Amino acid sequence: MKTTSLKTLLGASLSLAGALAFGSFSLAHAAEYDMPRLLVIGTPGTSSGSFASTNGWGPTLQKDLGINVRVVPEDSEVQRHRRLTERRDLALSSVSAAEMRFQIQGIGHYGTMTPVPQRVIWHHNDTPWGFVVSGDSDLHSMDDLKQGGLKVAQGQFSPPMIAAVRDALPAYLGMTPEEGAAKFRFVPASSYVENCRTVTEGRADVAYCATVSSVMAEMEGAPGGIRWLPMDLDNAQAWAGFLEHRPMVVPGTINMGVSSAKGVDGLASNFLYAAPADVDEEFAYRMAKWFHQSFDQYKGSHPLSTRMSLDVFREYLDRSPLPVHEGTVRYLKEINVWTEEDEQWNQEAIQKMDSWVAARKAALAEAQASGIKPNANDEQFMAIVQKHTQGLEGFRTRL
Repeated sequence: MKTTSLKTLLGASLSLAGALAFGSFSLAHAAEYDMPRLLVIGTPGTSSGSFASTNGWGPTLQKDLGINVRVVPEDSEVQRHRRLTERRDLALSSVSAAEMRFQIQGIGHYGTMTPVPQRVIWHHNDTPWGFVVSGDSDLHSMDDLKQGGLKVAQGQFSPPMIAAVRDALPAYLGMTPEEGAAKFRFVPASSYVENCRTVTEGRADVAYCATVSSVMAEMEGAPGGIRWLPMDLDNAQAWAGFLEHRPMVVPGTINMGVSSAKGVDGLASNFLYAAPADVDEEFAYRMAKWFHQSFDQYKGSHPLSTRMSLDVFREYLDRSPLPVHEGTVRYLKEINVWTEEDEQWNQEAIQKMDSWVAARKAALAEAQASGIKPNANDEQFMAIVQKHTQGLEGFRTRL
């Protein structure tokens, strides 16, 4: 087939994705429910573990259910969120719990967007993260970062990654964000890959990266290699500071990813397959059932796919603050792994999310009535948002 034909077909397919993925949802609870013929799943960029692992299980789902599966990489978290909730040309999105918190609470640029309630469909992975330096760096511990005058990579494409280096990192070191801004020079990066490569290219001294992404293997094989700065799990004060700004992560020893990271203290960021709350219950139920019952078939397709087991999902549910879709809940009840306690916290999570959505919609309405354009850098707009959301409890990992 000619390239032009492929391009035309792809464009038509992606445009059709929303209609096929969501239009057919009106068949909920019908005697014969038809899964969408085209299932489009959004993930971070092509060098991410999320993209690779979703491509790993996609063909198995396609074969089992007789539907077409397309995995669409989108490095910009904001654009992927927009495609999921506004354009509706994605049926599922692989998103970190941290990012979903930013999306719901309207942090950063998300505050200018119309809020849409979301639900967890299934657990994707618990990606290990840490601060990486080049192998020949003079930096050997997190305390070494206190010397100042260092260049820190800052991924512009993800608000949580910006918060990790501008707010959480200084807090871990006992600094305020203002003190961090005075001590560090932040090097902007437009993509995740660029963010990580800055340390091996000499453009930054340290970067915040996931140990399982393919770019890390490339960097580990570069001249001099890479090293990871241990984030001492026993340093309660440092972690309290970090979690104040990144409340959705879980401290722990890294056991997945490149060899240079294994055994180093870092943190885990859970990635989830999420969808808008109004996605049909039957669709969510069928997906949850397939993820569970077909696990043995796809678990070997990628190392991160092993983190999609029911056991790992069940463990995550014990600390998740994010609401689970009613279709997934129906399946978990069916196999007797959903408890009364789960039902209670899930209803509380739904109410919390609904409160944030309602408050942010009210803020946008007031801004529009006042002729103020939504802009994260506009003090008037942010004052309106603050007025409507003040007092609302934020999402935080249930440790």
